[in-house]
Amino acid sequence: MRFVAAAMVFVFHGSLEFLFRTPEIGFLYMLATSTAGFVGVSFFFVLSGFVLTYSARPGDTKGNFFRRRFAKILPNHVVTFVAAIVLLLVFRQAVDPASALANLFLLQAWVPNYDVLLSGNGVAWSLSVEALFYLSFPFLLVLVNKIRPSRLWLYAGAAVLAVLLVPLIAKLALPSAPVWPWGPASYTQIWFVYNFPVSRLFEFALGMVLARIVMTGRWIGLGVKWGVALAVVGYVASLFVPFLWAFTGATIIPLALLIPAAAVADVKGRRTFFARPGMVWLGEVSFAFYLVHRLVLTYGHWAFGTEINAFGGFGGKAWSTPVALAFLVAAFAVSLLLSWALFAWVETPFMRKFGRTPVKPLQTSPQEDVVAAVR
Repeated sequence: MRFVAAAMVFVFHGSLEFLFRTPEIGFLYMLATSTAGFVGVSFFFVLSGFVLTYSARPGDTKGNFFRRRFAKILPNHVVTFVAAIVLLLVFRQAVDPASALANLFLLQAWVPNYDVLLSGNGVAWSLSVEALFYLSFPFLLVLVNKIRPSRLWLYAGAAVLAVLLVPLIAKLALPSAPVWPWGPASYTQIWFVYNFPVSRLFEFALGMVLARIVMTGRWIGLGVKWGVALAVVGYVASLFVPFLWAFTGATIIPLALLIPAAAVADVKGRRTFFARPGMVWLGEVSFAFYLVHRLVLTYGHWAFGTEINAFGGFGGKAWSTPVALAFLVAAFAVSLLLSWALFAWVETPFMRKFGRTPVKPLQTSPQEDVVAAVR
């Protein structure tokens, strides 16, 4: 499922390239994918909490946990950061050293300035959020494990409520100007709802509680097909709800139901589409795919020439519909190829060297099955 979420982020970022010369086609593409990236990122955050909790090792230490997590994300991040800086220089774009350093050290999501937040490899802002998740996880796990099984659904509901309240707080408490050009909210409001690490911590905590619900046998029995159907309904709803709630509010409940449904189905032997070998492999390379895809889309587009687009911004040229579609397919394929290379030559070697921990593993295979099912 992780790769499906990464693909949603890809098609969303594809819409930001303004590839289509025909205005009607470009508008329809942007409309259909306008919240796909938001949904994909929210899925990643809930899934992270779920998987880390379900696969937590008895007797593990905070140090070992931190080493494993950062061994997974930092090598890929550094490689793609360097690639981003090189590409910026090749295309004669300005590189602000302070913003670049914030990106390199995963501090950018704490800064309510999009010139800083999207510097370097822009998608790495979510790693800045994940870094808070990882640093918080050992402490949150102690608290989540203390929740009585009979009250887990209550806490899950509280986490969902917190996610829904974040946009309300932003709307009531934060300045409404300057306004973001793509929607009726200010840059500060959007940052607080979408990028601020503390605001996104509720989704991570929700994933942790959902894992405990599954582990304690409290799952409601919802099937994967119903989970997917609800996710589709939630996505459609996200296109029409008030703007600040489109980032997470419309889809948080469907995502919270889909992830455990897929995990439980796999444990019970009901193999789903997401547990097929090909999908599992795509899930393994999805992190690398996420990190490289925007570089491929943007600089691959620029490589064919640049212009001022219809919205007054600098970017690649617009093409006929067949050419634009062909570019999207080619960019997807190149991103997938580069993600395989990054996974095989960077992520895997570093995980083998630094990601192994000499602790006694859980002696129950369902945990491994769950991780594979939702990967």
